[in-house]
Amino acid sequence: MSGRGVWLRARARLRRFPVALAACGDQAAAYGRCVAAAAAGPAELRRDACLEEFQALRECFARAVRLGPN
Repeated sequence: MSGRGVWLRARARLRRFPVALAACGDQAAAYGRCVAAAAAGPAELRRDACLEEFQALRECFARAVRLGPN
């Protein structure tokens, strides 16, 4: 049994990533700012510290992939 189909699907998803990222620049920037702020200083980065921003980015990616390149 070959895993070739798995790699082909993975490559296809990776090819769509730049388009999705370009469509979600604002959400990606907000998530990045949140993570940078949460990691700054002496405190450790906590799980779910930026959950709201991550969810917004994830939903935007899903929308961008569903709509595809227009």
